[in-house]
Amino acid sequence: MKPKEEKVALDIQVTSETMQDVKNEIVNKYNVFLWIALLFFFYYPGALIAKDALGYKEIKMGLVSTELQQKHDYFYLEGLNQKFKGNYDVAYDLFSYCTSLVKQPAAMYELAMLEAQMGDFDKALQGIEQVVAMDSTNYWYAQTLVGLYQQQGKQEEAIQLTENMIEWFPEKMDMLFALLDLYNQSESYDKMLLVLDRLEDKLGKSEQMSMEKFRIYLQFEDEEKALAEIEALVSEYPSDLRYKVLLGDVLLQIGKKEEAYSIYEKVITEEPSNVMALLSLATYYEQEGNSEKYDEQIDLLLGNEKVLPEIKISILRMIISKGDTSEADSLNIANAFDKALQANLEEEQIPLFYAQYLLSKKDNQKAKPLLRKVLHINPLNKAARMMLLGVAVQDNDFEEVINICEPGIIATPETIEFYFYLAIAYNQSNRLEETIDVIKKALQQVDESTPKEVTSDFYSIMGDVYHQLNQIEKSFAAYDSALIYFDENISVLNNYAYFLSVENRELDKAEEMSYKAIKAEPKNSTFLDTYAWILFQKKNYVEAKIYIDDAYKNGGDKNDVVVEHCGDIYFFNGDKEQAVEFWKEAEELGGDSKLLKKKIKKKKYFTK
Repeated sequence: MKPKEEKVALDIQVTSETMQDVKNEIVNKYNVFLWIALLFFFYYPGALIAKDALGYKEIKMGLVSTELQQKHDYFYLEGLNQKFKGNYDVAYDLFSYCTSLVKQPAAMYELAMLEAQMGDFDKALQGIEQVVAMDSTNYWYAQTLVGLYQQQGKQEEAIQLTENMIEWFPEKMDMLFALLDLYNQSESYDKMLLVLDRLEDKLGKSEQMSMEKFRIYLQFEDEEKALAEIEALVSEYPSDLRYKVLLGDVLLQIGKKEEAYSIYEKVITEEPSNVMALLSLATYYEQEGNSEKYDEQIDLLLGNEKVLPEIKISILRMIISKGDTSEADSLNIANAFDKALQANLEEEQIPLFYAQYLLSKKDNQKAKPLLRKVLHINPLNKAARMMLLGVAVQDNDFEEVINICEPGIIATPETIEFYFYLAIAYNQSNRLEETIDVIKKALQQVDESTPKEVTSDFYSIMGDVYHQLNQIEKSFAAYDSALIYFDENISVLNNYAYFLSVENRELDKAEEMSYKAIKAEPKNSTFLDTYAWILFQKKNYVEAKIYIDDAYKNGGDKNDVVVEHCGDIYFFNGDKEQAVEFWKEAEELGGDSKLLKKKIKKKKYFTK
């Protein structure tokens, strides 16, 4: 028997956030590190050949004969030529031959790089280590080794080599920035401070390095040093209000609340819409226990058009995190969202977040107009469309699924989910030809990244629809395709087997497929019924009775088809009286075929 479609639900989670997290998010936007650009240069993978790379140094020292060196150089240069042409296997063999002639850094380096390209990083690492040991004067060799150490998670080795490179190449300032980055990755903040001091000795004080020191001092909870660092920035950049607000934040953190408040007030007087100052002032009121003033500040932020949506969402997360256990809490959250929405009418992030929150509260009806608003603003917003689709699927609203998915495949034709649910909705709405058409379009979007199970399901639906259209051969061909992509698709295994049994053809194949289905779900009444019916068609009545009884006990007693099959199978097992009772029971459950009525009236099994 063919199984019914199952509904799909979407789970939405809302994370919490504190006011401090909100402020940190803003501060971090200003922490632009000078060394980012330098690191790009530092880790650039290209290697330059040093002047002595081909071994001329060895020739001068009399360590390698001129003839041998010339032979090495010829094959080395040919190896480079083949590498540039993309013939990596040939290049690998040539560089290997070079190293067998003379152990020189250039060829060894190229060989190691090809090994890395082939994925043999351990061997590549060993090779580059040898190269650097042979020639520590080549900056690019050492740079490559640092990159490989990092790739392999050898952080300590990367740090030590970078320290060595600072000594080897004192003119290259980028090495200090690279070391700073490495210490940052390993969260060695005390060592970062030492490196920052070294940089300041060489380059003088800078805004970026002072801010980084400030950040590290806060990490260590060293408020006094953080205060000194930010005071220096305020003094040096008096027109930059960011530093004044940060100074206030440090003062607030160390308990100098009134001094902090005075700074915030001065900043807001100078720039009324300063987001950092408004947030910090809200924190001040919160610490003072002045809930009225705190709420006023939050309202000002949410209603301010100049406040970025990302910041407003952070504030809204913070409000949600404080709790939503009472009607008053819910009303407060709703009011906060309303203020944010009214201030940013054509912005999509806030209504999307509000919809996520409502969905997490199971308030699907309020979420739907918000999601429609997002799609009106931006039809390409896939997240909003998927959420709206999830609600429609939960509601079993196939018309709504169609309304969502039809423009969805136009807006984002690469999104395979829209084709899938549209096909199901068309099928459920008896729009069979359209179902076939949309599946064909979906299969054109299938590529290597598409899960095989998904492709199999498309062919499964196609097989079902072709069977409804009485195009049996096309139906069976589609099922065969489904099983080629995923041979454990139990829905296909069951349906294909059942339809073969109805046609009374390839019953051995049908039995094999059906048995796989019930092994996967041994208590599925639909699958048990299919297997029993195949056995019945093969005239194996005794075994068929075992499985139809299991089908009946596992929920099949509420299905008229299963119950009618019970009657058919019992009849051929010699229990004609019980067979008639089953047929009558099937009629009571909704079975109204002429054949069933004939069985009841004549008290005999009929096929037509």
